[in-house]
Amino acid sequence: MTQIALASGFGCVRRFNAGILKVYHRTPTQIRRRARQTTGQPENQYLFRLRYRPPYDWKGMLAFLAARATPGVEFVEGDCYRRSISLNGNHGYFGVSLDQSNHALVARVQFGDPRSLFYITERIRSMFDLNADWAAIVQTLKTDPLLAARIDANPGLRVAGCWNGFELAIRAILGQQVSVKGATTLAGRLVRTFGQPFPAASGITHLFPQPQALAAANVAAIGLPAARAETIRALSRAVCDGRISFDGVVDSADFLARLCEIPGIGNWTAEYVAMRALGEPDAFPSTDLGLLRALHLNSARELEHRAEAWRPWRAYAAVHLWNIAVRSQSSAMSKSATSSPLDFATVATSA
Repeated sequence: MTQIALASGFGCVRRFNAGILKVYHRTPTQIRRRARQTTGQPENQYLFRLRYRPPYDWKGMLAFLAARATPGVEFVEGDCYRRSISLNGNHGYFGVSLDQSNHALVARVQFGDPRSLFYITERIRSMFDLNADWAAIVQTLKTDPLLAARIDANPGLRVAGCWNGFELAIRAILGQQVSVKGATTLAGRLVRTFGQPFPAASGITHLFPQPQALAAANVAAIGLPAARAETIRALSRAVCDGRISFDGVVDSADFLARLCEIPGIGNWTAEYVAMRALGEPDAFPSTDLGLLRALHLNSARELEHRAEAWRPWRAYAAVHLWNIAVRSQSSAMSKSATSSPLDFATVATSA
């Protein structure tokens, strides 16, 4: 019970028992006596229901993650997202699905150290943006007619976060100047070449490479330009040296400034990292071609001017605009089968 109490975020068993009694009007002992559980969870497997404030666009979230799922590390099948994880030397995985009737996501976590469960569930909450106040976001974004139409069509949109900031940053570098599909292909090669094999579990075969594995690796071997490969190595070295840390970021502006000191990381990459790794609701990659095309604008300056009205929720506006760009791309491709795929690669959303 002490392990359960600590893994649940309580400082001691006494506070845990008091919390259970307050919510369920029964002590843990009374609950155990009343339980009639016929089947148990597999060893080291835990189930959590993580609540959100409705509405929640689960299909939109899954579509976003599916397009960017790193082969071998992440897997989207049907109504479920799965991925491998590594924490404090322990490895595991989790799967997330929707429990719409209870306004919750169901997270099934397979992990050997119960002391890490609180951190894992908090990371999942952040990754799926479960703490978002949709009512406040809508109030601001609906002042724009284009966004208002998208909000009415797809209520409950969230900004997809990430499991690990370093992983997300590497993925963003891989996505520079290529389509989402191209970045996904490169990410799969990176994982197969430098990632650690993981016992097969529902489409998961690897753990994402650690910074130590990439700091001196021949990353260009996966088909990257030499400059971009060096950017990945430089970021990996900075993380290994402690000059860059994605955990516990307090001053995001200072963090992004230090991130941009790495050659090959510019505004687009930094804002994308801020948006998905730091959870900054006002992050906005204004140089993204998909955003410009969605609004039929010609420059980042024009886009930034238009986006002033969306503060402090520009990240949510960006996701809506990326969805518009994807729909426009699909429509154009269906109307003109003779168009070159390269023409549409530039419309692709960010990494």
